[in-house]
Amino acid sequence: MKTHQFFCAAILAASLAACSATASRPAAPAMAAGGVLTGSNGMTLYTFDKDAAGSGKSVCNGPCATNWPPLYAMEGDQATGDYSIITRDDGKKQWALKGKPLYYWAKDQKPGDRTGDGFNNVWRVAQP
Repeated sequence: MKTHQFFCAAILAASLAACSATASRPAAPAMAAGGVLTGSNGMTLYTFDKDAAGSGKSVCNGPCATNWPPLYAMEGDQATGDYSIITRDDGKKQWALKGKPLYYWAKDQKPGDRTGDGFNNVWRVAQP
């Protein structure tokens, strides 16, 4: 009887581990909220007009990327639907939507803030 209980407990533990690993990764890197895209932290995402859609590049590097942190892709993430992954100049991976890299704005303080929309007339909230 103890062997059976141990076996059932082992299967349950393995199943829970598999479910939690799957559940921790969203199907897409961004979510729609209030007509804009947000990261998993609820913060608004933006696109940069100077990034050429489909180029596979971000032109926001160095100090620009300090103010506009990229939405980084994690190791093992896979492109899905309209989302693709580009390689930045520093070698890190970044999510893009319809070929446009996605960024946060460092001055947004809380979920729902959109203070970067229209900044310098080249930054736009990302829309689903």
